[in-house]
Amino acid sequence: MHVIILGKSAANESSDVKGIIGVIIDSSSRIGQEHAVAINLALEDFYRKNNLSFALHIRSSQGDPLLAVIAARDLIDNQKVQAIIGPQTWAETSLVAEVCSQKSIPLLSLADTTPEWAMRKWHFLLQSSPSQIMQMKAIAEIVKSWELYNVSMIYEDGDSSFTEVLSQLSGALTKVGTKLNNVLAIAPLVSSSLSQQLEKLREGQCRVFIVHLSFPLTLHLFETAKKMKMMGESNVWITTSTFTSLVHSLNASSISNLQGIIGVKSYMPNLWYQHVNFYHRFQVKFCSENFEEFNCEPGIFAAQAYDAAWIVVQAMRETKQGQGQVLLDKILLSNFTGLSGKIQFTDHKLPPAHTYQIIYVIGRSYKEIGFWSDGHGFSKSLDQNAFYNSSVKELGKVVNPTCVIRLRIAVPSTPNYKQYVNVIEDENVTSFKGFSIELFNETVKRLPYLEYDYFAFNGTYDDLVKQVYWKKYDAVVGDVSIVSARYEYASFTQPYTDTGLVMIVPVKSKTGNRAWLFMKPFTKLMWILILVIIVYNGFVVWLIERNHCPELKGPILHQTTTVLWLAFCSMFSLNGGRLHSNLSRVAMVVWLFVALIITQTYTASLASMLTVERFEPTVDSVQQLKKSNATVGYDTGSYCERYLQDALGMNAKNIKPFDSQESYADALRNKEIAAVFIDVPGSKLFLAKHCKGFVQAGPTYKIGGYGFVFPKGSPLLHSVNRAMLNISENGTIRDLENSMLASEECKDIIDTYGETTSVSPASFMVLFILTGGTSTIALLSYIFSVNCLCSEQRTIWSLMMAVMKRWRSRKRLFSRKVYNVAESPLNSSNIFNLPALA
Repeated sequence: MHVIILGKSAANESSDVKGIIGVIIDSSSRIGQEHAVAINLALEDFYRKNNLSFALHIRSSQGDPLLAVIAARDLIDNQKVQAIIGPQTWAETSLVAEVCSQKSIPLLSLADTTPEWAMRKWHFLLQSSPSQIMQMKAIAEIVKSWELYNVSMIYEDGDSSFTEVLSQLSGALTKVGTKLNNVLAIAPLVSSSLSQQLEKLREGQCRVFIVHLSFPLTLHLFETAKKMKMMGESNVWITTSTFTSLVHSLNASSISNLQGIIGVKSYMPNLWYQHVNFYHRFQVKFCSENFEEFNCEPGIFAAQAYDAAWIVVQAMRETKQGQGQVLLDKILLSNFTGLSGKIQFTDHKLPPAHTYQIIYVIGRSYKEIGFWSDGHGFSKSLDQNAFYNSSVKELGKVVNPTCVIRLRIAVPSTPNYKQYVNVIEDENVTSFKGFSIELFNETVKRLPYLEYDYFAFNGTYDDLVKQVYWKKYDAVVGDVSIVSARYEYASFTQPYTDTGLVMIVPVKSKTGNRAWLFMKPFTKLMWILILVIIVYNGFVVWLIERNHCPELKGPILHQTTTVLWLAFCSMFSLNGGRLHSNLSRVAMVVWLFVALIITQTYTASLASMLTVERFEPTVDSVQQLKKSNATVGYDTGSYCERYLQDALGMNAKNIKPFDSQESYADALRNKEIAAVFIDVPGSKLFLAKHCKGFVQAGPTYKIGGYGFVFPKGSPLLHSVNRAMLNISENGTIRDLENSMLASEECKDIIDTYGETTSVSPASFMVLFILTGGTSTIALLSYIFSVNCLCSEQRTIWSLMMAVMKRWRSRKRLFSRKVYNVAESPLNSSNIFNLPALA
């Protein structure tokens, strides 16, 4: 407990002191010691710059919340402080805030985290250190980079801010596809029970420990963990900024207990080099007051305390004693760049830190290996040319843990389909083969941290899934269908087969009315198009030939029937000798060629329909099965029995299990059952082998599909699904299907329904365009020639009329000349000779 008058000696304390500031620290901790020195330097710098003195009253709470409250009351009631800086923990801050709010004294908390509700409850509470909550996102990204899943968190019991920290970490881990498996609370007082508590976290493999403890308790934790040999390569330790920000202060003995840990701490932009040699002055002052300290370098806590003091003295220069609300308003308007970064309050708190430094402890010290920035990722630097990556592995191999998870995989020993799973026991050796096994092997190749062993399990599929729930196995690989009832006990990967349940039934010869069978070779559209082309071609021939053949002329009805006759006759003969125009002959040659192809196609298709035997299913719906009270089959141990009863409403007495494809194939042939219900993957295998005599009938019920089984909420699901998607995209699954599932082929393949597909216009579109185009060209050529002929005739007639008009005009002119001449013997004789001249 001491008093310092900044700018004047204690003896000369007078009314010249501009304000009185209170500070509550934990002088027994490194953080508290840095706070005290930094605040003193801040007031010295302010006096040097503004020539204003402030009284500084410092109290130590020794980390005890009750002592912090007593100190706050003393500072307010006896020392008449106008503002208080500190304390450094939320447990102390929560009690001191109540006292300060009652007295209208601003409290600038230096705790790492302050809950949102606290600022609403205590109006005079401000968080003057940037929230470190964003570091949980950085830690989650580190965990994601290494694909680590067995994550535990160790925190200090009694830390009331842990609820928000846990919430942030849990949410961040969930976003990257993992979760917290264990949460361990350690009492603040060091005791011999620490080793017993750590023993609880030994379960599982590839353990990741996130440590969020006070500085001294963290040191004791690692000392104990080293004795228990938990600091090896198979365990990953990640410390939060509460501890990491003070690693620089440790001596070589303490560092030896921390080998291999990864630390996250707030990034300091080293702005103190611009503030009157703060770095050097801090070291000198800190070492002079704390002789036992190994390293006197300032950390982020010193920078935050310096900025908090600067905020207060700046606001006090314009306020008077007793103006608590005015002082608070001045503080909230602070806007400058301090040692720790940008200073600007929003909702009574500074913005959270968005950039963190990643360190790696190795040898006698630690390495600053890079940075993590929110929204950007990991980088080795923060300059303008920095390259960002989503994985911490890019910062160097030195931080990559050698971590392996070994799984116990259960495999059904009596599967429904050996193509998917086949357990072969040979003396003392058991081998596992099949599509599901090979697919899982290929998937795990993309996950190098996974190792596994297969174990045969003899039981139903439901019991097999429950083994994972009971933690007897870590996963199940086999032809296990994905159904909702099993989700109560486990989770599934995405299905790696087609989903659905189908009904397989025998076939029978199809009977029915075949009177209109002759129309089946072509579709309706094909018939319409043929008729249009026939009529069109007939019309073109009629139009071209009608001027040459009297038979094509006459009444409308006669000409219409003639057009139809020409159209249909042209399908079977050219009648070239009776056609007079080359245009009509060309159109008919092309059409006859097309008609020949169409008739041959029709004949072949019709012959196929008349000779091939046609089949149909004996049962076409579930309703028909229920009406006839027929018995149906299903695969032993599958979910089908429950589905047939609950979803399809079938009588339990009419549902019979079968343990192999051959058994229910024989039962279908012997009419022991009327149908069998099988998964789509199984139905493909069954029909590939028994393609003659059986057929799929009715709809596909969207259910099932095969998937791998993992514990509920398993963090491995995300990576396994991603690996399965990868081998699906690169064609590996398709290759496995072709080599392992498509090996059985039926030689006597028959057309189950005996239906020949009707021919559509698409098959003849080129031919239709050819004949239609040829006829159109012929028609246009004819019309053009007729127009030219008419034009020529009109020209000759015009010339004739012009000659006649000219002759008549000359005759009239001659007559007028004769009339005007006087009569004479010569003239009279000439007149009589005119007719002869004419």
